[in-house]
Amino acid sequence: MIKMNSWLFIDSGKNDAAYNMALDETLLDTAAELGAPVLRFYGWTQPAASFGYFQRYAEVARTTLLRPLVRRPTGGGIVPHDVDWTYSFVVPPGHEWHQLKAEESYRRIHDWIRMAFDRLKLPTELAPAAKKSAPGQCFVGHERFDLLWHGKKIAGAAQRRNQLGLLIQGSIQPPPGAPERDDFHQAMRETAVERYQVTWKEMVLHRTSDARAHELARQKYSQIDYNQKR
Repeated sequence: MIKMNSWLFIDSGKNDAAYNMALDETLLDTAAELGAPVLRFYGWTQPAASFGYFQRYAEVARTTLLRPLVRRPTGGGIVPHDVDWTYSFVVPPGHEWHQLKAEESYRRIHDWIRMAFDRLKLPTELAPAAKKSAPGQCFVGHERFDLLWHGKKIAGAAQRRNQLGLLIQGSIQPPPGAPERDDFHQAMRETAVERYQVTWKEMVLHRTSDARAHELARQKYSQIDYNQKR
């Protein structure tokens, strides 16, 4: 069993849509080698929208004007990346988070975000039940355990769990009066120290992983036949 309390974090800055998806997949593929959970914060070099692995491209293209459109390695609906704060959380096989049921890991990641906002004096709550609206759009309506601010969804996520590990890709749409992004990042780490007794270590992306992600972005996530395969 991998130790629970040794985690890595990385802020990889702003990147294009294809690379962002490719790096998350690379982190999942190499999770066992890393041997510890990784919390990654990242941004976008231009407005874009990501959509769930199982969604139909034509429906997505009709729903949002944001471009480019990139298919995520996780499920879920359409997520606009124009003003959001984006993160991913990758857990290796054998870790306690990897063994959770999907609903519980979903609840836990959003409760972590809720506690981080509490530290910054921004009250939020987990949705007790789903409120359906506009199928396929992540931030219209909400699912159970999404994060709400005054009844409006401000955080959602999508997951992929396999033998390589667990990947959670999340988006936060900061509400009016939200703290600075860097302050939120710090609050996330401090909350994990208190809640999960985590010891954080800053991760430096190895050049082989970076090269792998760039190649995956070029061969897969930037390709029309991948993004429009459904």
